[in-house]
Amino acid sequence: MRDIAVVGSLNVDISVRVPRFVRPGETLRASGLTLGAGGKGVNQAIAAARLGGRVHLIGRVGDDEFASVPLGALREAGVDVTHVAALAGMHTGTALITVDEATGQNQIAVDAGANAAVAVAHVRDAISAFRASSVLLVQLELPPETVDAALTLARAHHLRTLLDPAPARELSDVTLALVDVLTPNESEAEALTGIMIRDVESAAQAGARLQARSGGDIVVTLGEHGCVWVHATGFEHISAPRVRALDTTGAGDAFNGALAVTLARGESLSSALREAVRAGTAATLRRGAAAAMPSPADLLALPDSR
Repeated sequence: MRDIAVVGSLNVDISVRVPRFVRPGETLRASGLTLGAGGKGVNQAIAAARLGGRVHLIGRVGDDEFASVPLGALREAGVDVTHVAALAGMHTGTALITVDEATGQNQIAVDAGANAAVAVAHVRDAISAFRASSVLLVQLELPPETVDAALTLARAHHLRTLLDPAPARELSDVTLALVDVLTPNESEAEALTGIMIRDVESAAQAGARLQARSGGDIVVTLGEHGCVWVHATGFEHISAPRVRALDTTGAGDAFNGALAVTLARGESLSSALREAVRAGTAATLRRGAAAAMPSPADLLALPDSR
């Protein structure tokens, strides 16, 4: 298996649990305050590493005390952080997370911090990570030109490119043409296509619209309902194991990390998506983001898919 390059964000997550989501102007008592590593780059890199991948993360932190939180978690998971540096005078990205205790659903507000200053030059300086890898995993928490630079460099070095389009923003046809596998969730697919997703069929319709623009594979993730894979000749629904979720915060990141590591092992996309759905499900059984990324044993412990 060759390596995985992840170009993405590094955050510190400040999370609390609430009995229900706060309404405008309202104050609720919260519990379970945690301070942990987060950011889609960190979460996905740790997910891939815990599932056996050799992972390089390319990104930036601030020169503040929060930087040690994501860096410590990455090192503990065995992720190479050679290409993560501190930017003087900037703070590390920060996410404020509330989790509904009844449903496990979450609301997240993010201050990008140093992530907003990850530049094209920073990606190009990490050329050794691209040369060692067979898969690139990137998200949209970095500047658009940096994302495009990572995808372009990956194509030049024959990496398979995975883009998690979160948080959602408009994507040009130029960007989409550089993506082999696009993995929007329901809300992101709706934002990218204007199609409201209510079920498998509408997810497939949105995926087909994106596939016509990109020419690559589109995977619309559906949370507890698994995912819909849209390709050039049709679509397939992959269901998820039935569990009672505690916290959905890192589920999408676990999905993408597992997808990357399974593809890096040389498995088919169909097989990789089944592994990814199980990883996303397993992540909902623990609280937090990076801390919830599953191990192979966690995936084996799940019931069979519905």
